[in-house]
Amino acid sequence: MPTSIITTDDLRDFKMELLDDIKKLLTQHASGTIKKYLKSSEVMEMLKVSPGTLQNLRINGTLPYTKVGGIIYYDSDEIHKVMLHNRINLKNE
Repeated sequence: MPTSIITTDDLRDFKMELLDDIKKLLTQHASGTIKKYLKSSEVMEMLKVSPGTLQNLRINGTLPYTKVGGIIYYDSDEIHKVMLHNRINLKNE
């Protein structure tokens, strides 16, 4: 498997994509088109993350969840709170 090097530009691009996704999420939430409880697949699609990343967010306590039977649910309001709590304000360069 080839090794790839991640540059600061790559990280900046990723951050901008993530921020755009968060803005879309917040817009959907404000317009009332988002559900209260989301399944893992919906959260992965919304945040554009892999199953492993979503699992890591659960394991390290970043993203709260509820498990009913074998299905994991995420409260959309809690996702919003996590995004706001982890927000980084950047100065314009």
